[in-house]
Amino acid sequence: MNNITSVCVYSASSTKIDQTYFNAATALGRLLAKNKIRLINGAGSIGLMRAIADASLQAGGEVTGVIPSFMVEQNWHHQGLTKLVEVTTMHERKQLMADLSDGIIALPGGCGTLEELLEIITWKQLGLYFNPIIILNVNNFFNPLLSQLNEAVEQNFMRPQHANIWSVAQTPEEAIELLYNTPKWDKNIRKFAAI
Repeated sequence: MNNITSVCVYSASSTKIDQTYFNAATALGRLLAKNKIRLINGAGSIGLMRAIADASLQAGGEVTGVIPSFMVEQNWHHQGLTKLVEVTTMHERKQLMADLSDGIIALPGGCGTLEELLEIITWKQLGLYFNPIIILNVNNFFNPLLSQLNEAVEQNFMRPQHANIWSVAQTPEEAIELLYNTPKWDKNIRKFAAI
């Protein structure tokens, strides 16, 4: 069983999405707090980023937000987090969020969320990140991406072993369970990065 004390959650900043997604983010935030897992996220003040942070804080949890200075200058940051870390670039933001985390959960989102998820999958494939990566497939949002990843394996753009880089959860409860029970990635996997 993994020792999980902090988890990075990638998620949307959109406010115009279906309530189903907000419900999932809120439930996940509460579960993180209940399990005494610190939430690491991008410190956004709207959308699912706000919903999960608020839910975790209201349930007694801790939230560390990591955000670039240019976003703070636009007042895009959540101002009620346990800790706000200001960085210079988006690259620094993503690196620090990964460095602070014992695992990743991806909620649905747009280009930014998808880019973060694919980058951390790539890092794990290259042996740069070893912790669980959980795709929380609310409302089957990630089905097209999962299909594309499976196609990459089928057509030998990735090895069959690389399909174990991520796990898929259908509910927040399952996502938490997978965090604890997904085996750590073998650092020797770097030998298999090329196909």
